[in-house]
Amino acid sequence: MKPRHKRFMFILVGIAILGTAVGLVLYALQNNVSLYFTPTQVYNKEAPQGRNFRIGGLVVDGSLKRERDGLTVRFDVTDTLKTMQVNYKGILPDLFKEGKGVVAHGQLQADNTFLADEVLAKHDENYNAAEVVHALELANQAQSGVMATKPVSSGYQIPSTK
Repeated sequence: MKPRHKRFMFILVGIAILGTAVGLVLYALQNNVSLYFTPTQVYNKEAPQGRNFRIGGLVVDGSLKRERDGLTVRFDVTDTLKTMQVNYKGILPDLFKEGKGVVAHGQLQADNTFLADEVLAKHDENYNAAEVVHALELANQAQSGVMATKPVSSGYQIPSTK
């Protein structure tokens, strides 16, 4: 074999190994990717069926119901257009409150309730999840019939250094 052919075979084998490694990494990450959806998107069938995803919005006032076991809770999440019931078994975050932003991770059930395996609440009064703020602003714009012509702000304020 000529040196030129050896180099060509070395490059081909290297590309094949690199392609295989990239394929294996993407396959491994496929099950770990968790997309975010609003209740409106879930009702519009944009959310994946049978896969985990995140749903977010505001916890509806008066919707929090606790079961006798002390761990199982039910609450409603809204983006001001649609509302969806979330069922969760576990300890809620300390900052979880009605009327505040929440993001829940889990799966959509056959009865259109969301079975959460993780619930995240906002961490202080100056921050709300960017996805939740964006979804709420879009829902408010849709209700008023005005669409934004500029990017929607995340609601995050940078603390001053003074």
